[in-house]
Amino acid sequence: MLSRREFVAGAVAAVAAPRLSKAQSKNVLRFVPRTDLGVLDPIWSSAIVTRNHAFLVYDTLFGLDASFKPQPQMVQGYTVSDDHLTWRLVLRDGLKWHDGEPVLARDCESSIRRWGARDAYGQALLAATNELSCPDDKTILFQLKTPFPFLPNALGKSAMLMPAMMPKRIADVGPGKQASEIIGSGPFRFIASERVPGSKIVYERFAGYMPRGSGEPSRVAGPKMAHFDRVEWVIMPDPGTAVAALQAGEVDWLDIAPVDLVPVLKGNPDVKVGVPDPNGMMPIFRMNHLQAPFNNQKIRQALLKAFDQKEFLIASAGEDPAMWRDHVGFFCPKTPLASDAGLEFLTGPRDLNAAKNEIIAAGYKGEPVVLIVASDFPALRALADVAAETMKKIGMNVDYRSMDWGTVQQVRNKKDPADQGGWSCFCTNWEGTDMVDPAGHLSLRGNGLQSWYGWPTDDKLETLRASWFSAKDTAEEKKIAEDMQREALISVPYIPLGQYFQPTAYRTDLRDMLPGFAMFWNVRRA
Repeated sequence: MLSRREFVAGAVAAVAAPRLSKAQSKNVLRFVPRTDLGVLDPIWSSAIVTRNHAFLVYDTLFGLDASFKPQPQMVQGYTVSDDHLTWRLVLRDGLKWHDGEPVLARDCESSIRRWGARDAYGQALLAATNELSCPDDKTILFQLKTPFPFLPNALGKSAMLMPAMMPKRIADVGPGKQASEIIGSGPFRFIASERVPGSKIVYERFAGYMPRGSGEPSRVAGPKMAHFDRVEWVIMPDPGTAVAALQAGEVDWLDIAPVDLVPVLKGNPDVKVGVPDPNGMMPIFRMNHLQAPFNNQKIRQALLKAFDQKEFLIASAGEDPAMWRDHVGFFCPKTPLASDAGLEFLTGPRDLNAAKNEIIAAGYKGEPVVLIVASDFPALRALADVAAETMKKIGMNVDYRSMDWGTVQQVRNKKDPADQGGWSCFCTNWEGTDMVDPAGHLSLRGNGLQSWYGWPTDDKLETLRASWFSAKDTAEEKKIAEDMQREALISVPYIPLGQYFQPTAYRTDLRDMLPGFAMFWNVRRA
């Protein structure tokens, strides 16, 4: 494992290393993603990089604007019955798939069912639905069992596991298999023939895309105008190489500017550095609740008391306290449901000796703890290194398994015991927008084998979540969220590691980039 000083030294050396070729056409945007695109299907993976790819290729029925309010996107309009149990959504005219076929309501119905089987928000929507049908080619009809006012929010979700619309023949593969083709109706087409895993991913502007005819671009809502003929994702071997390529004009945009090299980038008049998302990232430590040792709640609780958020944040985001927040719970700070309810478990003094005694008392007998680590993802690797050292200090037998991020995504699907190819724990990031409420908060689910990787079971957590959807007002929503946080700090579905802010960097000739995650419409070259 590299120390932070060794990593910085290597990165600075890479900045000075010889470069390859200069970026060519004005109509080509060259982008360096945070990591390689291991999974192409946005219903199959909750990785941020997969979501970013998905919004190039796919569109959604609604789109959340910069205020996170849903606006019609593929939908021209909709009506709701007086009893709020019937929603009729009507598609816009002229929508086409990338293979030239028209977008039909039955395509969207199949897509909703496939997405809804895997996503937390989608599961809630389908649970409230009595019947989902398509009375004609342009109409999607929801007959609900109970009012669900969040329906547009769910179908306009912009976080991971976004409700991507795809042709029926592809969506009909169901939630248990990955999509056989990557065909959407979004502003860019995925060019499968030019993909080189670990090196390059290519998209071309879709000539048949029809942007909304009204409104203003705002996050994933409004007209999506593609100003580049081609978008190339260039996978770089390390952050220093990416920084050198940006400075040389060989690439246009870094999804993540490495914190240690931000001063170098700020010193270049041809480069701009900024923090595009005020909700930042929410790192977590996720445990496998099906297998020892983390199927033992008392061991999870002991580890919660041993982890120091500040140590994780400094390792992944640097020493500057303006770039992170500790003492953070299960909901995104500075959003309506954030609170300090029960946070004494996280904010009290860390006592490693007490934690060591607690795990022994809980029955830990030295079983290997398989920590799967994304070696090609510096921020996640830094988090994992701190987790590994802390677990070792309290007497846990850590089996540190380094692999690329794509392999991590495959391995974490496995429910097998660790000695049969399974895993015990890993570190990952969520965007703060994934954690603003219980609806889309995947890692806060407690529905067992239907939960996100780790599969915790917590009936009380699920009951509270269900009651949140029927809360009468904001005050009741907040009270339920506080109760959920208190319960999560007892059952420990995961350990929150704080919040940090990721800078991005791009050439100054790029204009009109939308705030939020990396979106490829609206942006243009001056």
